[in-house]
Amino acid sequence: MGAYADLHRRSITDRESFWIEEARRIHWQRRFDQVLDYSRPPFARWFVGGLTNLCYNALDRHLAARGDQPALVYISTETDSEVTYTYRELHTVVNVMAALIAAQGVSRGDRVLLYMPMIPEAVIAMLACARLGAVHSVVFGGFAAASCATRIDDAKPKLLITADAGLRAGRAIHYKPLVDEALRLAQYPPQRVLVVNRGIDAGFKPVAGRDLDYATLAREHAGAQVPVTWLESSEPSYILYTSGTTGKPKGVQRDTGGYAVALASSMERIYGGKPGETMFTTSDVGWVVGHSYIVYGPLIHGMTTILYEGLPIRPDAGIWWKIVADKKVSVMFSSPTAARVLKKQDPAYLKKYDLSSLRHLFLAGEPLDEPTHRWLHDALGKPVIDHYWQTETGWPILSLAPGVEPAQVKYGSPGFPVYGYDLKLLRESDASEAAPNEKGVVIIAPPLPPGCMTTVWGDDARFVDTYFRTFPGRLLYSTFDWGVRDADGYTFILGRTDDVINVAGHRIGTREIEEAVQSHANIAEVAVVGVADSLKGQMPLAFAVVKDVSKIETEAGRATQEQEIMAAVDRQLGGIARPSRVLFVTLLPKTRSGKLLRRSLQALAEGRDPGDLTTIEDPAALEQIRHALST
Repeated sequence: MGAYADLHRRSITDRESFWIEEARRIHWQRRFDQVLDYSRPPFARWFVGGLTNLCYNALDRHLAARGDQPALVYISTETDSEVTYTYRELHTVVNVMAALIAAQGVSRGDRVLLYMPMIPEAVIAMLACARLGAVHSVVFGGFAAASCATRIDDAKPKLLITADAGLRAGRAIHYKPLVDEALRLAQYPPQRVLVVNRGIDAGFKPVAGRDLDYATLAREHAGAQVPVTWLESSEPSYILYTSGTTGKPKGVQRDTGGYAVALASSMERIYGGKPGETMFTTSDVGWVVGHSYIVYGPLIHGMTTILYEGLPIRPDAGIWWKIVADKKVSVMFSSPTAARVLKKQDPAYLKKYDLSSLRHLFLAGEPLDEPTHRWLHDALGKPVIDHYWQTETGWPILSLAPGVEPAQVKYGSPGFPVYGYDLKLLRESDASEAAPNEKGVVIIAPPLPPGCMTTVWGDDARFVDTYFRTFPGRLLYSTFDWGVRDADGYTFILGRTDDVINVAGHRIGTREIEEAVQSHANIAEVAVVGVADSLKGQMPLAFAVVKDVSKIETEAGRATQEQEIMAAVDRQLGGIARPSRVLFVTLLPKTRSGKLLRRSLQALAEGRDPGDLTTIEDPAALEQIRHALST
């Protein structure tokens, strides 16, 4: 048995002693009394009774040995600027941020919602919340006001932190007006809004009595020293919202101790990073990858982390590789969508810079197709490791682990189950184990390992009903993905079993998009499916039944209706959820019992066999779909 196989086996058969060893990687203010409390399945509590703090592990404990080492390097090709914070400097500004947040009445267990662009203050605010024991909830800046409002009402934050604007491709995205609208829509708006004014929005107007200026307060609290709030391991560190099959977003709740241990362990074992080295993760802080591997993971491990504001092709397609060369990056983490964008550019950019410092490039976010995997691996001349995980898990489920032992990369596969995960592929029909090369549902036998979600924020029942009810009578965590395992033990991910689609790594529930489309006054019924896309993995496609057919009888009329529907989706969910097209029909294909044939719609849109259609109530609906797709 190889070193990694033995490590994985021990993590399943002797969980407690395995995780006792891994827990030594972080600082405990008080040692835990119990490794795992699984007395209330499927709820797992790790390192029970232990006291720790994410901010202390990320900053304070490194000050003596690496206080003058760069901790955070901010590079913006949008503003053509670069700022470096050493561990000591980052510790200082985090203390100031923590002091001014605390001055707004925020304390242990209170929620703080962040709606921020990719600027240092976003990272500083996350660490400051962690220092205070406050629960941060970062909302991705691409979400519309209505989506932000639903998250405000669920988290009920005491404070919201934002900026006047962000930048993308040189275009300003005005955050503050979106926040103002979100607070107008919310039932439980916070009393205070802290604004980082970058000077981008010339029309910026603070709301008197509510909005606070960050720069002013930072001067007032200069030199502040805020004591660490020690949290019991199972206390929540943050909430991160993810889409589901219902319109209401799920607040993934993460613990503190288990998350710190899982990240510290993964930085060495999976990513092969070393303290003092540099990691470059190209995600957004609003996503789970940003939380785990821009902010907490690299800092807990004593590495330098890069925060990049900009696109992979501006000023040219060599910008990321220039950063790798200039900063001597050893570990890089990006997405399949970004790889496909770069694949369309001049390959000379990959040969222009000295990439000798780079050991591995990891990709995650959506399934990586074999041609892109092979191209990038060959073009870089470095191992490109696809790995698979979810917002819910907080760290990888499937991966190679070069920090443990080298393993062959198989194109299109994210590798083997990560230690701690008792992963199985089960037949949908009877929950029996799938044979090699047979499709099955990817499930994890609980308890979930440290670092995974502990529940849905404020809704334990939803946690159980959403993730542990796929197989009746069996308490098993479903990833809602199909997978297949080959004879060598490599797993391949085949796609979703539910109605969540993956657009460039952003998970969006089709139900959410359908509700936004149906908000248009002329829409009677709609079906949204995810359709394969060569660049983004999947894109939403909407089939809509209108109330007033006269409005779509001309090409101009259809175009107008489509534009209005797109605008409605933009307003409610943001541009990331906008359908690629809206196709108008008078019938949607349904069974005689009224069930919408979504998989058939998806297959037709992708040019595949739609399967058994004998149950369809009105075959004319299919002809309409085929006609709409052909025009």
